Amino acid sequence: AAIPEQMLESILFGHEKGAFTGAIQSNQGLLRAADGGTILLDEISEMPISLQSKLLRVIQEKRVMPIGSSSEVDVNVRIVATTNRNLITEVKLGNFREDLFYRLNVFPINNLPLASRTDDIIPIVAHILTKSFFETQEVFYINEDAIAALIEHTWPGNVRELDNVIQRALILCANNTITISDLIFDTDVISDQPNTAEILAAKFKTSEPSEVL
Repeated sequence: AAIPEQMLESILFGHEKGAFTGAIQSNQGLLRAADGGTILLDEISEMPISLQSKLLRVIQEKRVMPIGSSSEVDVNVRIVATTNRNLITEVKLGNFREDLFYRLNVFPINNLPLASRTDDIIPIVAHILTKSFFETQEVFYINEDAIAALIEHTWPGNVRELDNVIQRALILCANNTITISDLIFDTDVISDQPNTAEILAAKFKTSEPSEVL
C-alpha cells in the first residue's frame, strides 16, 4: 500500500533496461527473485485493479512478463496474501477482482481479534519488551496487576493498540517496572480522560528526583 502504483508494477514484475525513463538497468522484480520460494503480499486489497489482472495471469500461467520485455519468464512461487479488509465485500464493491480472489483464497486463514486470544497477550508483551531491550539495552519488567489489566481489556485496536499501550508505559514507568498506573489505553485517550502529557506531569510531581532523571 505504501508503494506508488507506477513503481509497484516494476517492483513486483520487474523491468528491462530502458523500459521507461530512469530504467538505467534491468530489474528482475520480487516475483522472479522469490522463484522457488515464498512471497508475502501484505495488504493485497490495496493493489490497483490494473495490476490485479497481471498478478492473476502470473498465478494462472506461472509466468511473468517484465515491463519492456516481449517474452515471459517462468516462475514457481508460493504466494501468501494478507488483508485487513473483507475481500468478499471488496469484490462486491468492485474494488477487487473476483477471479483473483478465488485464486488467492485456496487456503484461507482468519486471524482472531486479540480479545479472543488473550493467551497471546503475555507473549506479545514479552516480545515488545525484548525488542526494547535490544534497542536501548535497558531491561523492563511488568507486574502482575498490569498484566491482569491487559488481559481484561477489550483491545478494539488489536496488537497495534497493545504495542501503543506498552510504548506509553515504557515512558511513564519508574524503576523500569510497568505498573497498572502506567497503562493508558487508546479508548481512554479518545474519551474525556486526561491526556498523556498531563499524566506524565502528574507522575513527575510524585516521583523522586532520581527517578525523574
